[in-house]
Amino acid sequence: MARPRQSSQLPSLAVTLVTYTLLLACTPTRDALPVASTTPPAAERWCDHLPRAGNAALPRVTVATDWFEVYRVATGVFALVESRQFQETISYLIVGERGALLFDTGLGVVPIRPVVEELTSLPVRVLNSHTHYDHVGGNAEFGDILARDTPYTRANQRGFPHEELAGEVAAESFCGAPPSALDTAMFYTRPWKATRTVADGDTIDLGGRVLRVVAVPGHTPDAVALLDSAGGLLWTGDTYYDAPVWLYVPETDLDAYERSIDRLTQLAPSLTRLLPAHNVATAEPTRLSEMKSAIRAVRRGKVRGTVLPPNRVEFRFDHFAILTSQPLLDGRTGDRSRGGSGLTSWK
Repeated sequence: MARPRQSSQLPSLAVTLVTYTLLLACTPTRDALPVASTTPPAAERWCDHLPRAGNAALPRVTVATDWFEVYRVATGVFALVESRQFQETISYLIVGERGALLFDTGLGVVPIRPVVEELTSLPVRVLNSHTHYDHVGGNAEFGDILARDTPYTRANQRGFPHEELAGEVAAESFCGAPPSALDTAMFYTRPWKATRTVADGDTIDLGGRVLRVVAVPGHTPDAVALLDSAGGLLWTGDTYYDAPVWLYVPETDLDAYERSIDRLTQLAPSLTRLLPAHNVATAEPTRLSEMKSAIRAVRRGKVRGTVLPPNRVEFRFDHFAILTSQPLLDGRTGDRSRGGSGLTSWK
């Protein structure tokens, strides 16, 4: 997902970048992106459409906090949705008979561990779909963290400082007021440490439920999906969701992304649903083949995109959009050694 950048020397530019990112994120369906604007969007651009219809159709689970909306998406699977910040990040708690796995830990603006402990008393391990800031925000709350062994992952374990994240907690970033305990003037992502590495094809046995790690580099070098073959479930992270899929930062690799989507498409016939990491907690498996065709059409010049500042290009399709950048379309390779979910940009 894209991230605004703040600069104390350039406050007007910072506001413009935050506003532009929010305009991308806050459209009611996120299947159509407006052009850039320097006027802060009204909160209702996304607040009035919460909860998303796809989430509202799921059974709601009551928890103590009002920050996380928790939905039961399958037996032993809970979606923890942070809809009141424009990223609308979704983390998933997957519970087995002997243990549980938390797939992503959210934004980090409100502790996630107390919610997890309301839902299960079993030991919990963490695995991130990738290490962009909005997916590792609560990692430091846990002591058992699985991670890919990549330079990108190791660099991002240092956390992200406030100056990179200030736009994420600006007033315009929230639906209503920020969480009462959040210090928006100091917010940062705490460092965390992996306790074990995982590789493509590794399995995680929770007791009565076995999950397989599927490497899907492209969005980031360390992106993974998670497959529950018996249940027909595929957690896709940011590799796919029913909204503009953001593939424009320097750490994105479009060649790798295309290969990863092709690989996931081969799994689609055995799936009952996708469980993405933003906006809506379920999607149809047929979306994978649609994305496979779409990214090929984009890269081969078969469809026309809309140019958006500063150097981004958006391509719209029936159920999603692809937001990429001209440097990537031109075949340029960016710095893939570190990145914070849009906190990096092309020079």
